[in-house]
Amino acid sequence: MSFSVEVESSMPLIQEKDYLAILMNDTSFDGKFLYAVRTTGIFCRPSCKSKPPKRSNVTLFATAQEALEENYRPCKRCKPTGSRLPDQEWIDQVTAYIDIHYNEPLTLDHLAEVSHGSPYHLHRTFSRIVGVTPMGYVQETRINHAKQLLEQTQQSVSSIGHLVGMNNTPYFITLFKQKTGLTPQFYRQTFDIQI
Repeated sequence: MSFSVEVESSMPLIQEKDYLAILMNDTSFDGKFLYAVRTTGIFCRPSCKSKPPKRSNVTLFATAQEALEENYRPCKRCKPTGSRLPDQEWIDQVTAYIDIHYNEPLTLDHLAEVSHGSPYHLHRTFSRIVGVTPMGYVQETRINHAKQLLEQTQQSVSSIGHLVGMNNTPYFITLFKQKTGLTPQFYRQTFDIQI
C-alpha cells in the first residue's frame, strides 16, 4: 500500500533557516526576503516584532513589489516598503476586518495584532479618523447586525446576541438599549415581527 501527499506547487515550503529568522526577528535576514502571512494578508520584514505566524501560512517574497502584486498589504509596524501605510488606508483595513469578524471575540490587543500596530497607536488613529474608538466601532457593528436580525428573523434575543458575538444576553440587551433607546424585544415589535 502506498500513500502520496499532494503539495500545492504554487506555495513552496519555507526553509527552516528562513522560518527561524522570522521567529527570532533576525535583522540579518532583512533585505534577503520578505514574508507574507496568508491569514492576515500582510507582509513583513524578517525582523518584524509582530506575532510569529504559523509556518504553513507563510509565503516568501524577494521584493515588496512581488508581495504587493499578490495583493498583500505592507505591515504598519515594520514598514517593509520603506514608507508608512497612510493612516486612512490602515484604518480602512481595520474596519474591514471588524466588518467581517464582528461576531468573533475582538479586543483592542487582537485588532492591533492583526493590523500590525500597537494598541495605543491604533486606538488614537482609529478614533481620530473614524470618530469612535475601535471597540466602539465593534459595538456599533454588532448592534447594526442585531437590528437586521431582529427585523428579518424570528430568532430569540439570546440567539441574536450570540450570532453577533455577544454571548452575555443581559449585557447585549443593556448595550442594545443604550445604542438604540429600545430593548431588542421592543425594537422587534416596532417591525411587527411575531416570535
